[in-house]
Amino acid sequence: MIVVENLVKTFGGFHAVDGASLRIEQGSITGLIGPNGAGKTTLFNVIAGVLKPTSGRVTMMGEDITGLEPHQLFHKGLLRTFQIAHEFSSMSVRENLMMVPAAQSGETLWNAWFGRKRIADEERALRAKADEVIEFLTIDHLKDERAGNLSGGQKKLLELGRTMMVDAKIVFLDEVGAGVNRTLLNTIGDAIIRLNKERNYTFVVIEHDMDFIERLCDPVICMAEGRVLAEGTLAEIKANEQVIEAYLGTGLKNKDMVAT
Repeated sequence: MIVVENLVKTFGGFHAVDGASLRIEQGSITGLIGPNGAGKTTLFNVIAGVLKPTSGRVTMMGEDITGLEPHQLFHKGLLRTFQIAHEFSSMSVRENLMMVPAAQSGETLWNAWFGRKRIADEERALRAKADEVIEFLTIDHLKDERAGNLSGGQKKLLELGRTMMVDAKIVFLDEVGAGVNRTLLNTIGDAIIRLNKERNYTFVVIEHDMDFIERLCDPVICMAEGRVLAEGTLAEIKANEQVIEAYLGTGLKNKDMVAT
């Protein structure tokens, strides 16, 4: 689904991404791991159009998407979430979800004056869709809660729900487990697996929790110093001497390797 070829992103003289190449297969849940500063989030930002690449190429389903804006990629079904959730804090969970679809009739002044029936019909459909998403994520009890009152994990679930309000094809999840308790992280993991199996979502997941990666992801890609260091199952990655050295600064094997 996604092919990244020799991608480079520099900030001054610093190479945050330094010639990274990788492939994301359709229907997979791919894990992206690596020590802090490896370039994982910068890679996400370049693929998702938040940052422009210095050089290199990104294709999606064979189409060159290098340098496209986030809203253009949104319409192609490429979405991403962030380490810190971006919610409309004063709006309810349901309202946050209803905001997602683009080109809603109520966004134009003309329709606000002369297209009220169309707006009402559209909002009923969006409300029904939002309630379906809320039920899928098992957060019915939060549908009328202000998003700003949610816990960190609940906000991550809400961000995942946003991707369900449109025709998402591939979703990039950036540290979905950061600051999330184990119970909610399991709920998020369950939702990701269901979306992958039942709705054919493709996911790419940056995560430091190796148990979460092991449960969800195959393959796993490890980055270090802006480059792709290794790819395989998590067991293969954890046994790779280069990966161990990148994490620990030593060639000693450590079967209990965890991300820093």
